[in-house]
Amino acid sequence: MGALNSGVLHREQISAADVGRTVVEHLALRFGRATQAQWEARAAAGEVLLDGEPTSALVRLRAGQCLAWARPPWEEPAVPLATAVLFEDGDALAVAKPSGLPTLPGGGVFQDHTLLALVRRRAPEASPMHRLGRFTSGLVLFAPTAAAAGPLQAAFQRAATQKTYLALCQGHPAEDAFEIAAPIGEVPYAPLGHLHAASPTGRASLSRVRVLERQEGAALLEVEIATGRPHQIRIHLAFAGHPLVGDPLYGPGGTPLPGTSALPGDGGYHLHAWKLDLDHPTTGQRLTLRCQPPPALRPAGIERA
Repeated sequence: MGALNSGVLHREQISAADVGRTVVEHLALRFGRATQAQWEARAAAGEVLLDGEPTSALVRLRAGQCLAWARPPWEEPAVPLATAVLFEDGDALAVAKPSGLPTLPGGGVFQDHTLLALVRRRAPEASPMHRLGRFTSGLVLFAPTAAAAGPLQAAFQRAATQKTYLALCQGHPAEDAFEIAAPIGEVPYAPLGHLHAASPTGRASLSRVRVLERQEGAALLEVEIATGRPHQIRIHLAFAGHPLVGDPLYGPGGTPLPGTSALPGDGGYHLHAWKLDLDHPTTGQRLTLRCQPPPALRPAGIERA
């Protein structure tokens, strides 16, 4: 058995919309993975607190109360935990994320086995300016302190910021350079209720694509994203008829593959956050940050790029 993590304290203030529910009803709605019976057992074990005191599962909630669940430590799935610092000063911190490591806690599964937890061992106030999917590798930019977060986020969101990825797609695009502007929004998806995909009613989105290398049945692409929609590159390349090699979710048209029950966090695809170019939030000088790609996404000559 592997080591347990440190557990986590979930805390929230009860809003007017939550008034009248019992503690167990509220928690079962808030954390859908557990049943009301399981919440009753947790409350009986003293894991659920109301205004700092253990509470009965049947107490009805009032506005302004503080409800907390002290989840005991649990064993998280093994993931790659090797990271590297790519750039660091008092205003910005760039780190390399391996494929398979979640960026943030989520799903009630990952807490300590996340990039955020690893970075906070070095910089306890660190906060990410963006996130990568679990199986996307590459560069993630953090504000190293709470004071640095606002200025760095403003710099990151400027139009002059360039975010460039490497992707391995199925087939060979007809052109060596092209743009994809399919809107991205939520569509119905049975396993989750809804899912981000190509949608005529979605938000405007833009990706600029350049073919770096044509391989047997596949192509290595450089993709610059002018917008940052969820799963944008996977959706856009699939919309263009060239889904990522190994993507279990998105197929031609930029929508879920017929019959799939895959989740956005499932792996198999090849995608890497390669370059980030932005103006330094304090000095205004251009920052050019790079993260070495894995072998499958490394064309000839990329080390000299």
